[in-house]
Amino acid sequence: MRGVSENTAVTDLSELRFFQTAEHSCGYLPAQQASNVFIDPGQNIDAGLYSVLSEFGFRRSGDHIYRPHCAHCQACIPYRIIVDEFFPNRSQKRCLKKNQSLKIQLVDRIDGDEYYALYERYINERHSDGDMHPASREQYDGFLSSEWGVTRYIAMRDPDGTLVSVAVCDVLRNGLSAMYSFFEPAEEQRSLGVFNILYQIHWARELGLPFLYLGYWIADCRKMRYKQDYRPYQLFTGNQWRTFHE
Repeated sequence: MRGVSENTAVTDLSELRFFQTAEHSCGYLPAQQASNVFIDPGQNIDAGLYSVLSEFGFRRSGDHIYRPHCAHCQACIPYRIIVDEFFPNRSQKRCLKKNQSLKIQLVDRIDGDEYYALYERYINERHSDGDMHPASREQYDGFLSSEWGVTRYIAMRDPDGTLVSVAVCDVLRNGLSAMYSFFEPAEEQRSLGVFNILYQIHWARELGLPFLYLGYWIADCRKMRYKQDYRPYQLFTGNQWRTFHE
């Protein structure tokens, strides 16, 4: 992945074909209509090209690479954490302490019944009002698939072996991309969503990768405000990444 040359990247980008989805109701801003541009599914995508596209604000969902492209709204802004400059705040330190007993493993697959059962509980109890409800095995397999050899699964277990959380992330040339996490809804007091992000920051630092990509930040969406708790961060605006400390 690190060996992709800039010349190769430019050639690949110039040959890409894009498609745009029809407008549909936005899942984050109800008053808006949303649309995405995505790479032609027939295009030959590899880990290097995927990494380059991430630098331009693209994101993966299943086997599709996309970016919001709405006619009347530019609220979705690509967001990434600067790994080496991040330092946990007081609340995040408490979260780390609460979860220090967890056993953390990198696993190759999460297609077993144990993993799906956790995902199903998470969707049905935490996101019953979302477009991923009700959970299904087909949706699970497609959404959290492993693509281009870069996807890693982080399984977190209690000392007794009980699976309590899973994080799905892609290892890119210049960072980790936090794709999704799901966790035991009955363990709300442990703030496992926060812990997943903190662990991926830690892992990116261990790998010598400068960024953790967290998808898109939307200023007027309550569900997205948590991203500002991880500082400093960068937003991709005006075709460049800009750093914010506050």
